[in-house]
Amino acid sequence: MNALESGNLASEQLRARIAWYYFVAGMTQQEISERLGIARARVNKIAGQLRTDGSVLIDIRLPLASCVELEEKLKKTYGLKSAAVVPALDDDEQQRRMLGEAAASILEEMITDEQSISVGWGRTLSGTIKQLRSRRLRDSSVVSLMGGLTRGSETNTFGVSTELAKTLDADCYYITAPVYCPCIESREFLLQHSGVNEVMERARRSDLSIVSCGDLTPRTPLTTINSVRERLPQLRKCKAIGEILGTFLDKDGVPIEHELNDTVIAMSPADLKKVPNSVLISGGLYKADIIRAILVSGYVNNLVTDEAVAQKLL
Repeated sequence: MNALESGNLASEQLRARIAWYYFVAGMTQQEISERLGIARARVNKIAGQLRTDGSVLIDIRLPLASCVELEEKLKKTYGLKSAAVVPALDDDEQQRRMLGEAAASILEEMITDEQSISVGWGRTLSGTIKQLRSRRLRDSSVVSLMGGLTRGSETNTFGVSTELAKTLDADCYYITAPVYCPCIESREFLLQHSGVNEVMERARRSDLSIVSCGDLTPRTPLTTINSVRERLPQLRKCKAIGEILGTFLDKDGVPIEHELNDTVIAMSPADLKKVPNSVLISGGLYKADIIRAILVSGYVNNLVTDEAVAQKLL
């Protein structure tokens, strides 16, 4: 590659980063200027050009070479069907917005008629669903993968599954139980004497599962509920590093021996592994270890994450 070609490639990659940061993450031109170490006037000029030359339409048509390379390495390393990597940001909300945009692009092709689609909960999944286009699916349904919280929230399993069902004009099935039962006996009672088990069986037979994951810090909503927050010291003592669908895992992706795992009302990671298509949407370096544990164990076969996490995973 000669100097001219190298310069052109660098220029296109700069344009791509500005497109992602400005049009997807919603960063200001001043924030982009400081992050990239270039003059704000240059950011303003490039952003204006992107609007007028067709580079930015509904989606961004400037793939980042570094991200594409990471995607290919992730697929090869972890045996994934697909991987999407977006630029890394320090702001969690902006990062979730970018992850949601990328995830929606993948899901648009995966979601078809006559499917059962199961979904977890969390801010990232909620943001992803907002990016999906509304349409009517024939003979399809949405199933929640977890029990819910006692307080309302758009990140709660009921809110997330309802929003997805509305977007796809599909029937919705809920696990009408708490995410954690008080004891093993109460869990067994719910499974045997209510409709919960039927919905969980429907989830196990789903064609596509959409999930996120969390670490053990307050950044993960699950750790803020009393039943989990009070047991965080125990979880760490048992070598837990995070959770997927409410099941706490160690660094190798093995569910730890703890009462929360024994009383959770949710699809198990082992059952998630059997779903034909499963998409993990999660980013932020603080989640890198739990994401790796999930990938190493093969619980999911598609990944959407950010550059910093991808680099650490590799």
